[in-house]
Amino acid sequence: MLIVNLKKVTTTFDLRLSSPTTSSLKLLYSTLTLNPNTSQNPKTPPIQNPTKPLTTPQLKTLVLSQYSHGKFSNLIQNVVGLPSVLLTASQNLITPHSNDGLNCTESNELAESTQPHLSLFQSVSKRFSIEEMGREIFENRFDIEAHCVKMSDEGETLVLPNLKLKVFIEAIRIVLEIVYDDRFVTFSYGGRVNMGRHTAIRYLKNSVNNPSWWFSVCFNDVKFDTRKVDKLCLFIEEKIKDAILIDVIKRLFDCGALRIELGRCYLGKGLPQECGLCSILINVYFNGFDREIQEMRLRMSKENPKLDQNEIGEGSSSSYKPLKMHAVRYLDEILVITSGSKMLTMNLKKWVLKFLEGELELNVDRVKTAIHSAVSEKIDFLGMELQAVPPSVLHPPMSEKAIRARKKYIRQKEVKALELKNARERNRKKLGLKLLSHVFKKSKQSDGFKFDFQIENEVREIFQTWADEVVQDFLGSLEERWTWHRMLTAGDFLSLRHIRDQLPQELVDSYDKFQEQVHKHLSPVKARKALEEEGRRIKEEEERKYAERTVDDLTKLCMKVSAPIELVRKAVKMAGFTNKMGRPRPISILTSLEDADIIKWYAGVGRRWLDFFCCCHNLKMVKTVVSYHLRFSCILTLAEKHEATKIECIRHYTKDLKVPDMNGSEEVHFPTEKEVKMMGDKNLSDPKPVDGALSLLLIRLASDEPSHSCVGHFCDKTDTVMYRLRLLQNILNVNPADEDKWVPRMSAIHESLNQMCLPLCSGHKSDLYTGKITLRDVDCTSHVNVD
Repeated sequence: MLIVNLKKVTTTFDLRLSSPTTSSLKLLYSTLTLNPNTSQNPKTPPIQNPTKPLTTPQLKTLVLSQYSHGKFSNLIQNVVGLPSVLLTASQNLITPHSNDGLNCTESNELAESTQPHLSLFQSVSKRFSIEEMGREIFENRFDIEAHCVKMSDEGETLVLPNLKLKVFIEAIRIVLEIVYDDRFVTFSYGGRVNMGRHTAIRYLKNSVNNPSWWFSVCFNDVKFDTRKVDKLCLFIEEKIKDAILIDVIKRLFDCGALRIELGRCYLGKGLPQECGLCSILINVYFNGFDREIQEMRLRMSKENPKLDQNEIGEGSSSSYKPLKMHAVRYLDEILVITSGSKMLTMNLKKWVLKFLEGELELNVDRVKTAIHSAVSEKIDFLGMELQAVPPSVLHPPMSEKAIRARKKYIRQKEVKALELKNARERNRKKLGLKLLSHVFKKSKQSDGFKFDFQIENEVREIFQTWADEVVQDFLGSLEERWTWHRMLTAGDFLSLRHIRDQLPQELVDSYDKFQEQVHKHLSPVKARKALEEEGRRIKEEEERKYAERTVDDLTKLCMKVSAPIELVRKAVKMAGFTNKMGRPRPISILTSLEDADIIKWYAGVGRRWLDFFCCCHNLKMVKTVVSYHLRFSCILTLAEKHEATKIECIRHYTKDLKVPDMNGSEEVHFPTEKEVKMMGDKNLSDPKPVDGALSLLLIRLASDEPSHSCVGHFCDKTDTVMYRLRLLQNILNVNPADEDKWVPRMSAIHESLNQMCLPLCSGHKSDLYTGKITLRDVDCTSHVNVD
């Protein structure tokens, strides 16, 4: 009877998705009387009708059903606390390896056919009861502090949520995302669906024209204290009426599981010290500022409309540049661009600083928040360098060397085509002679005999096709037509009058008709005029394009995005890929790893760099760093491990660094040279920077510890291997805050995780090495203490 009642309640909820009242929710949780052995014995078989995760449309319908009188209400009790929503949050936390490469949306869409929710529900039930967790959230009994783990360190203490609290935080995040995502302005990036770094860079490259001045807002180390948390809660209460939600957010800040520090360069990089709620809450905190900027932009566009060429005047040589303002914000990074005077930019900067320091109570670094010329000075934003340049810098014309190479290539194609034509004619001649010989033989043998099949018709069709092709080629050649026309019309005595009078009239008329046909089909005058007209049109088109390109270079400025190649080289040198001379060198600490793991670690760093800087103009220089420095550093590391030479390693692994797998087939993890050459702008939404992959090493331990479950989110594998985390700053004994020794704007994993031991299965270990997942995708609170 218990399972029947539960099935009726959950079925009604999934089909109708109506607004659940308090009485219905109490009925739901009252019918969920748990078996006392379920939570204690993980081997107990699951219930026959497990809870299903919600699809995105269902979740949106459920959240929007709580909207009334301009506000959302009771989201924690009526939405977040539902077992189906918590199961959806658990599905979002599953790493790509555990979910077989499917994201949440794909898994939900395939739920009816493959039923992935069954295995998900079983994995979650082995760790905690999702129904009991939902009841605790509904009754506001969920103990947040009990699910936090403090990571001790000599300096600052790091507080990490365990897996159960991560599910709760993720459930709150997906609900807040549905509430706020459509209410954020268009230039607010970070923590949103398909609104990442590359989307912001694409907007700057496609929409910003003729920038004059710009400035980026830099914050001093701003930690959200009680005063700022209260202000954040006031902003949330403008749209959401839920006292329990406000209390949960405050408790998360108080216990340290949720902390926001502006100006620390670790937001949006997948590091474990960043909570899942940071991005959405930062966007909520800055939403009022974004609204004011948006209104200012609209007001400025209305006061300075864009004029058409007809309004300026067709004969006018002047160009009208309307006053424009652009703004882009990625979490705590703010860039403001203007196309007006410097005085206007100074007033705008004064207003921005006044609003941030006054209304939002943030500490802005006024020295670094300086106005720069968009033309003569570069500015750092989103880990890249921006500068306004003429269009010819982004799309330069062909050089003289390239033009000569192109002409040489065209001549080679013409010679090759002529050789193929001659070979085709030679082969056709041989084949034609064979066909004629065969036809003559058949005609001699056919005396007194009858054949059902007449080969003469087939031969006639073949010769007719060849003849048509020859005529078409002949008519397409002006030189041959001109030669035959001159031979058939010049120097003929029949064109003389005193000769024509002595000849029969029929012969003269036949000659005149023949000359008409010669002029009609062989005269190259019309074709030559057409070719001359085509050449003249091409020349005029080139002159027009050159004039437009020259005018654009004088009147237009575009956005050039470049990778900070000096910082990349400094990171390469600091990590040990190169020596002081800039040449590849081995990394000795990696020699304790397996060959495949060494290659995967190099591949993860290289692919992170290529993916992150794929939208940059100087991507070729980054390709050189990956294809040369990282590739040969990996080869030298393998050579040092096996005490071999570089040539022997290249012969064994090849330059593509192929390594055999468990089945004996070769795998390629490092980008091949051809693959690196073909890489370009992939239009990625929000690729992870290289910081987490570069500063993390996993060292395998040879210990007698019993097997533990994998620390991947809801990974049930027990055939794990113990790995110790080694951080780059501890290996080098460098303080990441020291920009002279550390790479500027490069973040680092918190030092409290150094020397931590994590049991990992082969899949999650491989994903960590290759950079597909980060330490945020594993449960670091389930680490094992190994002496």
